[in-house]
Amino acid sequence: MIEIPPPDARLLARWFPTRSPGPATIGEHVLATGIGRWWGDDPVRPSAVAVSCAGHVVLRGSPEHLTPDLLAPLADNLVETPARFLPALGAAFDSLTPWERMVWTLQATPQPATVPHGVAVRRLEPADTEALHALGPDASWLSASWDGPLGLAASGHAWAAVHRAGHILAMACTYFRGTGYEDVAVYTVPDRRRHHLALACVTSLCADISSRGHTPSWNCSLHNRASRLLAWHAGFRLVREYVHYAVGSPVAHRRLCA
Repeated sequence: MIEIPPPDARLLARWFPTRSPGPATIGEHVLATGIGRWWGDDPVRPSAVAVSCAGHVVLRGSPEHLTPDLLAPLADNLVETPARFLPALGAAFDSLTPWERMVWTLQATPQPATVPHGVAVRRLEPADTEALHALGPDASWLSASWDGPLGLAASGHAWAAVHRAGHILAMACTYFRGTGYEDVAVYTVPDRRRHHLALACVTSLCADISSRGHTPSWNCSLHNRASRLLAWHAGFRLVREYVHYAVGSPVAHRRLCA
């Protein structure tokens, strides 16, 4: 695909669903924040368009003119796309692995979560950037959609359970911010799991999202039982399921290097 300028907001609905939960929020997030990239099979009159951010891709349009070389920039991402694109993706990459996903929205009152003494649940600020860095590589995915820890800390869209020493024990953030829905992401440090800290963070974040006139949404693997349980306890209920695909290395590149 060829990198193209961001589309006009009025044209976004031609390519991608808007104001709906799930992958639709990715395009809206990239358009609003400028974090991510837009792709087309032609720089002037594309018949296929993709948007990518934080390792996620939404691909729409027609696959008629797509070749393995054109699709190569989408390698090693998670791609959500209609079934008509699967033959082209299968020909372009050395692997194409389906992942079943679930989309939830906030519909019920969350269960109460007690925060232990010495821990405060609050909105993150730029001064918390180093505390985000300190979470290490396992949590780095959380800030990818905000261009790194500083971007997430300064976004105003992250809430954390913070120890009085300044350490982040758990956090929840808007991962992709859409015009109607905000997709929630959660992380807890390993030795503080099952202490209900994540639930407290999600509850605070959801109240904040609702105050903006948006609806919190939740996106997780069908097989991620821990995420499903947390979503349920936080008041989320299932609205639909879909499949995205983990694509591997470009086939054309592999052949050239053989």
